[in-house]
Amino acid sequence: MAIQTSHPWAAYLGRRLMRFLLSLALLVTATFGMVHVIPGDPVRAALGVTASPELIAARTAELGLDLPIWEQYGRYVTGLFTGELGQSMVSGLPVAQTIADRLPYTALLALVAFAVVMVTAVPVGMALAAWTRGGRRRGLELVFTGVSGLLAVVPEFLLAVALIVVFAVTLELLPVADVTGAMGPEHYVLPALALAAGPAAALARIVRVEGLGVLSSDYLRTARAKRLPARLIHLRHALPNLLTGALTIGGLLISGLIAGSVLVENVFAWPGLGDALVEAIKAKDYPVVQGVVLIYGGAVLLVNLAVDVALGKLDPRSTIRED
Repeated sequence: MAIQTSHPWAAYLGRRLMRFLLSLALLVTATFGMVHVIPGDPVRAALGVTASPELIAARTAELGLDLPIWEQYGRYVTGLFTGELGQSMVSGLPVAQTIADRLPYTALLALVAFAVVMVTAVPVGMALAAWTRGGRRRGLELVFTGVSGLLAVVPEFLLAVALIVVFAVTLELLPVADVTGAMGPEHYVLPALALAAGPAAALARIVRVEGLGVLSSDYLRTARAKRLPARLIHLRHALPNLLTGALTIGGLLISGLIAGSVLVENVFAWPGLGDALVEAIKAKDYPVVQGVVLIYGGAVLLVNLAVDVALGKLDPRSTIRED
């Protein structure tokens, strides 16, 4: 039932917060259930078939996996509020420590990739809209459509391998990640390009289509009739009307960047959460998998909430529409 209030913005924000909390509760329950739906004994799977029964029993009790399922769930949820995500079955280290050590690398890589998307997609889409307006330069339009369509569908990990082969192995122009974590700005170039290429191509296509509509609007026809310079028309009149939609869509693309970073980090040996997740899956280290999946899922939910709130502010009409 929708929240009833005299203030449309409060009702809109309340609905979004309720949706976020419900999604977060489902995410927490799903991550908790991961260990219990996997066939077999997760402790034995993590320690190996040669582990003694005494060691398995001790580790099972240490992790609380011998308790009733409802009590395990209660301890899991309580631990989330205190920042306690359990211990690694393999290393014995706290999962929260693993996440704290690796999260900055993933977050910074995602931010760099997002910046690349916005800095390249908006100008390219706007320029292509201006150059191909009214059916002009059909050849350029076909080339742009083909290249951007190809980049939009190529998997991130495949593009990452291609970038390594060309720029790191063949041309030796750029390095791959340093597994020690001692990385400079040059180490971010290839992973950020691998993550940003597809979303940038998709956003550029959207900006171009929206730009064609804006450039055909009546107020821009009036501006051209006044013989204003083309640069002034495009930058002062057309671009501001594109930025709202571009930023909204760009915010949604962050979710894709977060998900795509898992395989890209593994390809580049990037010391982030994606690499930790893949390694934990290989080792059947389920507490680490739980913690990292929870962080990834929570980040996506937070981004979606932020986009909804920003859209409600930028477009007040959306605050009075029922979901």
